[in-house]
Amino acid sequence: MPAATEPVRAARVGDYVALTKPRIIELLLITTFPVMFLAQRGVPPMWLVLATLVGGTLAAAGANVFNCIIDRDIDRLMRRTEGRPLATGVIGVRAAVIFATILTLGSVAVLGLAVNTLSAMLAAGAVLLYVVFYTIVLKRRTSQNIVWGGVAGCMPVLIGWSAVTNSLSWAPVVLFLVVFFWTPPHYWPLSMRFKDDYAAAGIPMLPVVAEDTKVAGQIIAYAWATVAASLVLIPVAGMGWIYSLVALVSGVVFVAESHALMRRARDPKNTTLAALKPMRLFHYSISYLTILFVGVALDPLFHFPLPI
Repeated sequence: MPAATEPVRAARVGDYVALTKPRIIELLLITTFPVMFLAQRGVPPMWLVLATLVGGTLAAAGANVFNCIIDRDIDRLMRRTEGRPLATGVIGVRAAVIFATILTLGSVAVLGLAVNTLSAMLAAGAVLLYVVFYTIVLKRRTSQNIVWGGVAGCMPVLIGWSAVTNSLSWAPVVLFLVVFFWTPPHYWPLSMRFKDDYAAAGIPMLPVVAEDTKVAGQIIAYAWATVAASLVLIPVAGMGWIYSLVALVSGVVFVAESHALMRRARDPKNTTLAALKPMRLFHYSISYLTILFVGVALDPLFHFPLPI
């Protein structure tokens, strides 16, 4: 009997983990961890890093589970999401609500008790922004949903900074803007790839309601804004050669890939998604953000000041 129940238990644990959207959490942690090194101007205490990452993970997980609860009706209509545990009914709504609540309260408790009150408040605010502002208010109503709803995804940089300093300053605000401007050119290529899914579910993502060339034009504008904001960090935070070179080189590639998408969108021969290749920019956007924030972490550790 126990042997027979083990696969069932493993599957159930996997279903609950799937509700938390681990890949999204990984991306959020990429922007939390390095900022702590910049705020410390060195290596922060490892217990503080661990507590902040645990608290941030719980907050992101709770927000994602609430998102799955609210979106279970449209998840059933999209091929990309039809296998999610709430969409299939493998996990019930009541159990998911309890799970999401425990995760969210756990995040506030961990950050409030082990880090500081400001970080706990910012985490709670991030959950509210994602669940209420994005999922409930914006997602089904406007093609600019991901622009303003993306504010929730910018909060980890503020949490990472406040965890170390118990305050906020212009440096984390600039990094907040980097993530804010980066979100549309990251998410809209994915929306282009799955625009039929979003159309079937009645979600007005920009690629659903606008032509590919218009979407590509918006992506270019936000990509340029992202790189500009990343360079503003140099004088604001006194960044050195390492970050400056990383931001410049990776930013040039990011902008170039955005323009390449526009060229493919304008080419009348590219009438299929395979020819448009939107996922090429989507995947590079993840690499870009990772590389940039690695530069954020390394610069204060091996600081070579610019001659200015």
